[in-house]
Amino acid sequence: MANDLSALDDGYLAFWREYHLCTFTTLRPDGTPHVVPVGATYDPETRTARVISHGASRKVRNVLAAGPGGLRVALCQVDRARWATLEGVAVVRDDAEAVAEGVRRYTERYREPRVNPERVVIEIAVDRALGRA
Repeated sequence: MANDLSALDDGYLAFWREYHLCTFTTLRPDGTPHVVPVGATYDPETRTARVISHGASRKVRNVLAAGPGGLRVALCQVDRARWATLEGVAVVRDDAEAVAEGVRRYTERYREPRVNPERVVIEIAVDRALGRA
């Protein structure tokens, strides 16, 4: 079920603040899907989802391989009959401010992550929200 990004209901937004692991789907350069578990956050004000990661991870390399325009990706979480998927174009950011914001949001939703000097943040410009929460 598609949802209007400008009118996501309180239940849907609350679901994205609860502690749930997500799956993150990218495409490898050969076009095959790469799906991994991640912690993710969503900011409905800016319609930005974030995933923090090690800079050398496969998911980061997949996004980078798409070039400066980014890569279309999907984040999904499920809890019994509740589910939510956010889709959009992802880019990798490694500047200290963007990474710190990703870590701050991750800490709010999950816990403080371990120190990782090679951390980057994948930022997703969300343009589609699906689900039933």
